[in-house]
Amino acid sequence: MHQGTKPTMACAPKLELDMYFPPLFSALRQSFKAGYTFSALRGDVSAGITIGIIAIPLAMALAIAVGAAPQHGLYTSLVAGSLIALTGGSRFNVSGPTAAFVVILLPITQNFGLGGLLLCTMMAGIILISMGVLRAGALLQYIPYPVVLGFTAGIGVVIATLQIPDALGLGDLGTTNNYIERIQTIAGGLPNIRLGDTLVGALTLSTLIIWPRLFPKVPGHLIALVFGSLLGLVLVYAGIDVAVLGDRFSYQVDGVSHPGIPPFLPDFVLPWQLPGPDGQPLELSFELFRQLLAPAFAIAMLGAIESLLCAVIADGMAGTRHNPNGELVGQGIGNLIAPLFGGITATAAIARSAANVRAGAFSPIAAIIHAGVVLLAILVLAPIFTHLPMAALAAMLLMVAWNMSEPKHVWHTLRIAPRNDVLVLLTCLILTVLFDMVLAVGVGLLLAAGLFIKSMSDWTDTASVDRKQFRELHDLPDSVALYAIRGPLFFAAAEKALSTLRRFTPGLQLVIIDMRAVSMLDMTALAALVSVVEDYHKQEIGIIFMGASPRVRRKMRRAGIHVQKNMLANAPTPTHARERALGWLRARGIVPPPDCVTDPLTGPVAKTQHPAAVLSDEQQVTEQEHKS
Repeated sequence: MHQGTKPTMACAPKLELDMYFPPLFSALRQSFKAGYTFSALRGDVSAGITIGIIAIPLAMALAIAVGAAPQHGLYTSLVAGSLIALTGGSRFNVSGPTAAFVVILLPITQNFGLGGLLLCTMMAGIILISMGVLRAGALLQYIPYPVVLGFTAGIGVVIATLQIPDALGLGDLGTTNNYIERIQTIAGGLPNIRLGDTLVGALTLSTLIIWPRLFPKVPGHLIALVFGSLLGLVLVYAGIDVAVLGDRFSYQVDGVSHPGIPPFLPDFVLPWQLPGPDGQPLELSFELFRQLLAPAFAIAMLGAIESLLCAVIADGMAGTRHNPNGELVGQGIGNLIAPLFGGITATAAIARSAANVRAGAFSPIAAIIHAGVVLLAILVLAPIFTHLPMAALAAMLLMVAWNMSEPKHVWHTLRIAPRNDVLVLLTCLILTVLFDMVLAVGVGLLLAAGLFIKSMSDWTDTASVDRKQFRELHDLPDSVALYAIRGPLFFAAAEKALSTLRRFTPGLQLVIIDMRAVSMLDMTALAALVSVVEDYHKQEIGIIFMGASPRVRRKMRRAGIHVQKNMLANAPTPTHARERALGWLRARGIVPPPDCVTDPLTGPVAKTQHPAAVLSDEQQVTEQEHKS
């Protein structure tokens, strides 16, 4: 070391705890990074007002559909919609009450009351945050498309059925245990159809169908609701009864009951302080959490699927990319906080998000402005909402159910999809309608996985191969058999594929197994392969595995399948396999030694490599395997 220079110390290894936290506010930061201008703000304001107008009637209708008062739907769009937009990972998702949740939330409300519904929503929020932290956003892409299409179409059928009583003015038909009973109850109430409600529902539904074709740039939801409400007022003036929102829902201020929804902001309240199924505050217990855990998981899974699917669609329309894990965390935060202010379960809505992109949105600020529009509606328009016809709100959900079920798309899929996918789709659809979505998705995933495993196992086989197909192996004696394993060796295919290798023919001395098409081995296949090797060794039959990939060879070594002199070897190519086979057969005296020639330097040598040289090649291949 030179004098005057300071000694340098080697850097000590630094141990760091690498924790992963999904980026909060990722969509908002992405928008500002892309350059937020006055033009972008103008687009966000225009889009926010547009989707706010769309969201107001839908939020109330969806809250009613899940058994809650209509203001809880508005509170959801206000609180959850703004929080998810602010903290989530998609620039264009607009979150709030969605039709997909109706089939899950309605039974929760009926069995556990409003308090149980909000508590279950908070539990789902915690699950969604955990999914985001654990980077589960990418895992949802493995859910088969027929499963999603099947349960989505089934949800649409159920929602449409639930809206028929209000659309026809049948009144409250009570609760039913299953879909068949609901159909029977509706059929029994058909003689009590009310003319006024039916006319209002028909006009609202017709407007929703025709208006977008005539004026595609103007949202038809508010127009349809206005037309239906005006017709309802005319019918009431003419002496024809029409059920309105104020007839069914009311709120209390200082002990005095008022019809409709409250014209003020929601109070902070803990969910377990709200009424349960008996009208009394919930009693927290381990049993209550146990009963709500399965619905909470169902809510979280459906919310994750819907929000990420919505984000993918919005990205396709706008040419952007979302952060799936950040979006899951944002959805979890929204569903964790919103119930403290009376909000029900929220997730991104495809129709509102698509309308957001088409209206010119640039950032999540559009969804925050949409929440501001909902806030103004609560404070200013609440007295007017009292006179909204129930049939008009039901007609809006009938249209939502039709769009959600996508009959044309389902029919197209049934015509062109493979038979297995059709079976999965129909199974999910029928189970969703007759039982529930949780069962449908579980059975659909298992069925899709089982059918996929069956298809993969059909592609895997083992067959005897004519040696003439290989130029290097065509002259080997009849005591050498050649087999080829084609496809992945896993639990569903291993036994069937390897059973061919257990057929011993008289005089068999050596088997060459072509494994170039084997992409993977699982433990079941390894166990079966070890058994085959042991059977061959008992018969003193040698085995050469030809063309196995380094990954497959490593798995075989770990399972105890090692290279043994004149009994088991690996050969990377047919040429190497031929050399090893001839060396073994000469060592056993089956093939005569080759003719000799005289080398001017070393003297007499064989034309074919000596077995010792072959063994050296085997050792070299083994060394290469260890290096790989």
